[in-house]
Amino acid sequence: MTDFAPTASAWPDGQPARPASTAIFSPSARVAQPLSTTQKVLLPAGVVLFNWLFWLEAGGPNVLVFAAFVVMAQLLLVPRVALVRRSGYFWLMVGGSLFAGAMMAVYGSGAAALACTASLLMLLGYVNQPYLKLVLFALLTALGSAAQAGPRVLAGLRAPRDTGAGMRRGWYYGRLLLVPLGVLVAFHVLFALANPRYAALSSRALEVLGDFLLWLLPEVSVAHLLFIVLGFLVTAGVVVMVPVHLYADRESRFGEFIQRQRNRVASFAVRQPSFRYNKAGALDLRKEFLAAAAVFGLVNALLLVVNAIDVNWLWFGFVPKPGFDLTQFVHEGTYVLIFSILLAMGIVLWFFRRNLNFYAPGLPWLRWGATVWVLQNAVLAVSVGLRNYYYILHCGLAYKRIGVCFFLLLVFFGLGTVLLKIWQRRSAYSLVRLNSLAVYAVLLLLAAGNWEVWMARYNLQTRFRTIDIGFLLGMPGRVLPTLLAHRELIDRAPQLTAEAKYGGSEVISAADAQRRLNARVANWKAHYQAHPGWQSRTYAAWQTYRQLSVSK
Repeated sequence: MTDFAPTASAWPDGQPARPASTAIFSPSARVAQPLSTTQKVLLPAGVVLFNWLFWLEAGGPNVLVFAAFVVMAQLLLVPRVALVRRSGYFWLMVGGSLFAGAMMAVYGSGAAALACTASLLMLLGYVNQPYLKLVLFALLTALGSAAQAGPRVLAGLRAPRDTGAGMRRGWYYGRLLLVPLGVLVAFHVLFALANPRYAALSSRALEVLGDFLLWLLPEVSVAHLLFIVLGFLVTAGVVVMVPVHLYADRESRFGEFIQRQRNRVASFAVRQPSFRYNKAGALDLRKEFLAAAAVFGLVNALLLVVNAIDVNWLWFGFVPKPGFDLTQFVHEGTYVLIFSILLAMGIVLWFFRRNLNFYAPGLPWLRWGATVWVLQNAVLAVSVGLRNYYYILHCGLAYKRIGVCFFLLLVFFGLGTVLLKIWQRRSAYSLVRLNSLAVYAVLLLLAAGNWEVWMARYNLQTRFRTIDIGFLLGMPGRVLPTLLAHRELIDRAPQLTAEAKYGGSEVISAADAQRRLNARVANWKAHYQAHPGWQSRTYAAWQTYRQLSVSK
C-alpha cells in the first residue's frame, strides 16, 4: 500500500513543504480495488463482534472490547512505515480510546461513552489524514469517511467468476436497486412523520413482516436485521478508509503564528511575507490602535469596579441572608458572567488578529492593557467559581454545578492561551488547537469520575435542610448502596422532595421516600438478574449487586 503523491504547498515557520492533503492509504489500496485479505477477515469479524457485543445490551465492557478491536484493526491495516505511526495525536487517541473504554467497563457512564466514541472517531480521522492537528477536523474527517465506506464496499462487490451470465446479470441489477431502495426508505420515513394514518398502516405492515420472518427464522427479527446492517456500516467505517481531503486542505492554510499581511485577511489565512507599511496603512493601524486602546481602557475601568464589588462581597465572609434567593443569584449571575468572559476573549482575538500585532508605536501599551483585562477576567472567573461554591455549600451538588467547575477550568486555560496570543503573536488557529485538546482532556477526566456516588455522599449530610430524594433515586444503580447506608438520615431529614407528577417538585414523607427506595432497589436487582450477559455488566454494577445482596 502506497501513499498518495503529495501536492506540495508552502507551510509556515520555515517548515519543509508538506502535502495539502495526504491520506496514508491510496484509493487503489483500500477502496477502488477489491478488499485486501486483512480487510476481508476484519469486516465480517467486526459485524459478528458488533452484533454479539451490543444487540439488546447496554454499554459496559462490550465498549472496551470493541474499542480494542478498532485499535487492533488500525494497527494491522496501517503499514509500519506510515507517517501516522509517528503522530503523537494518533497515539493520544489510541490511549484515550482504550482509557475511555476501560472507564465504560468500570462505570458505564454517559461521559465515558461520549469520550470513547469521540476518541475512536478522532483516531480514524488521524489515520485518514495524518497531518491533521485540530481534533474537530479529525472528527469531521472520520464521519465523512465512515459515511462513504459502507456504500463503497457494496459498490465494489463482484459476482463470483464461475457463475453464468444470468447470475452475473442478477447480481448487477441487485446492486442497481440499492439506490432506489434507499430513496424509498427516505420517503417512507418522511411520510410516516407527516401522516399518522400512514404511520399506523406501515407499522402494521412491518409487524406482519416481522411475524413472517420470526416464523421463517425464529432467531431473526426486522429490528435485528437492521441492527446487523448498522454493525456492517460501523465496521466498514472502521476497516475501509475513504480519503477525505476537505479539512486537511483547509488546515494546511492555517499557521501557528501571525505574520504581517498586505490584505485584510484574518489570522487563519496563509501567511504572506513581511512588508513595509505605506502612510495609508500606518494611518489605518493608528485608528485601529486608538479604538483598541479606548476599548481596553474603558472596559478595564468598568471591570475593576465589578471585581472590587465581588471581592468585597463574595471573597471574604459571604453569608446569604434569610430569604436570599441563592438559586437565582447563582444561576443568573453565573451565566451572565461566563458570557462576559467569553465576550472579552473574543474582543481580544479580534483586535490581535492582524497587523496591529506589529504596530510598534503603541504595541507595548496595547499588550499591557489587554493583559490587565485578561487578568481581570481571571478574577471574574474566580468570582463565578465562588458563586458556584456557595451554591454547593448551601444546596448540594448537581450535574450543572460540576459542569460549571470543569468549564471554569477550561476558561482559565483559555485565558492563558489568550495571553500567549498577545505576547507571542499566536494565531486563532493555534488557540483553537490548544483549547480543543484541553476540552478533550476534560472529557477524559469526566469519564474517569464516579460522579453520581460522590454527589449522593455529599448531598446526604445532616447540615442540608432539604434532600432531593427523587433526584438521587433517578441516578444510576451504583448509588443505591450509598442511599441504603443513609436510611436513618433520610428518616430524620427536615424535608424531602421529589419530582411532582405534572412538573416541579413536591414534598414527600420519610415513609414514602423509604418505600420508593425499596422499590428502586427491587427493580434494579430484578433487572440485573434478568440480564446475565457480561457485555453490559460493569464492575460498578457487579459491586453494587454484591452490596445489595448482603444489605437489609
